[in-house]
Amino acid sequence: MTGRLIGVVGPSGVGKDSVMQALASSVTGFTLVRRVITRDARAGGEDFEAVTEAEFERRRQAGAFCLHWEAHGLHYGIPKSVKDRIAKGEDVLVNLSRNVLRDLHGVFPRITILNITASPETLAERLAKRGRETPDDIAKRLAKASRVLPEGLEILEISNDGALEDTVAEALALLHPASV
Repeated sequence: MTGRLIGVVGPSGVGKDSVMQALASSVTGFTLVRRVITRDARAGGEDFEAVTEAEFERRRQAGAFCLHWEAHGLHYGIPKSVKDRIAKGEDVLVNLSRNVLRDLHGVFPRITILNITASPETLAERLAKRGRETPDDIAKRLAKASRVLPEGLEILEISNDGALEDTVAEALALLHPASV
């Protein structure tokens, strides 16, 4: 049985990591992908492996990633081992950039995209609270919030303006409709 890659996308501040952690801790059997990022380890947020740009590039050239991209001045990589986990039947949740969605075909046999949305007011409040961006950075991220997703993918959309448990319940209903 082949598992699937569940790519979780949405604008900065929408709560992707919170939703993913709640899904993974549910009884559905989802597992999380730990991304490799050229971000300071003290930045907080998701559980990630912090590396220097030189180390990231070394790993990229060595073929350590099945998927990689650049966004917001950082480099992100999905370890090649994720393909093995999917081949063993795992459903893996991974925080992806919307820009990399076109690159998924041919890399993963089963793909579902969970697009999480929220109002501009909610996004601005969450970005300010996390304290990683300047007001100018926040404005740039908000300007990219309504980016259109590519066609041809299975895209499930949910809003995360309300309570996290409501968002997670809706996500579970969409990802496993027979079990809800």
